[in-house]
Amino acid sequence: MQHSPQWSNGRFHNPQPLWNDYLGAFGTVLRRDANSTPKEPLPVLHPTHADLAKDSASGLRATWLGHSTVYVELDGLRILTDPVWGPRASPFGWAGPKRFFDPLIPLEDVPIPQAVAISHDHYDHLDRATLRRIKDWDTRFIVPLGVGARLVDWGVPAARITELDWWESTRVGDLEVVLTPARHASGRSLFDKDRTLWGGFAFLGPRHRVYYSGDTGMFPGLADIGTRLGPFDLTMIESGAYGQAWPDWHLGPEQAVRAHAMVQGKVMLPVHWGLFDLAAHGWTEPIERVLAAARAAGISVGVPRPGESLEPEALPAPARWWPALPWKTEDEVPIRATANGLKPQTVPGGGS
Repeated sequence: MQHSPQWSNGRFHNPQPLWNDYLGAFGTVLRRDANSTPKEPLPVLHPTHADLAKDSASGLRATWLGHSTVYVELDGLRILTDPVWGPRASPFGWAGPKRFFDPLIPLEDVPIPQAVAISHDHYDHLDRATLRRIKDWDTRFIVPLGVGARLVDWGVPAARITELDWWESTRVGDLEVVLTPARHASGRSLFDKDRTLWGGFAFLGPRHRVYYSGDTGMFPGLADIGTRLGPFDLTMIESGAYGQAWPDWHLGPEQAVRAHAMVQGKVMLPVHWGLFDLAAHGWTEPIERVLAAARAAGISVGVPRPGESLEPEALPAPARWWPALPWKTEDEVPIRATANGLKPQTVPGGGS
């Protein structure tokens, strides 16, 4: 870790620091959207072991299991991103953001993938209970620097863990996995902020390429990812849990669409929405704004129901499965990252 270019003064750093309006963030808690969580059960699907185990006709299939958990079949290999089967994105079993729906397939029924890729150690991406249940899987756990120690503490054999720095890669059979830069943070308590690295992933198969953003704010390095590793047949880009008080932590919908273009994606699968209430906006707002931005930019977007599979080469027209609820547009609540972590000046009240 200490040899990483990202490490200094006892922690990891972004090239572009993160700006935060802590008072504004507290204020949003008091002004939560009335529809920040679903009022009715969602029309989810329940894939089976056989569904996930069969090879796709095109060689590329992604099954969205909620938030950032995606089961990917890429050229005959299986990848599971940020597996979260726990009831809450929280250090506590009795408090914190609760799932909108139960896990869509029992963890014991999931075909063991060749790789489990974990983007960073925040609770909505690294779930201790889930990792303890899969610690004996015959798979390769691929994580950013420092995260491997957490897995070892939870019983995952060190021999099955590969830690990577940004731009480093490892091979799993015919699959190359590259840890890509991201603009974010890490930590699971008040005392370990940024002591582990964060990142996204490029999954490079013999025929297809997939990019997963992890959590990230907008930053110029996204274009570098596209130049060095793209184009990508599918991008899985975080699109929810945003706010004007923390514009550098997450992309927000419009910047997610822009990031898809920057990494040279063909089909975009919005993730990091629709499972946990992690911000003050309405729960359907991310996908509404993504689709509006994508239409304007001429970008193809997949909108599977939770548990539904998507094949980019046979992409259906977007079909609304979520309710029609009021939502705020980009003009009403723009999310724009700062260039260098300095306080933005363009919107009154500390926004960006």
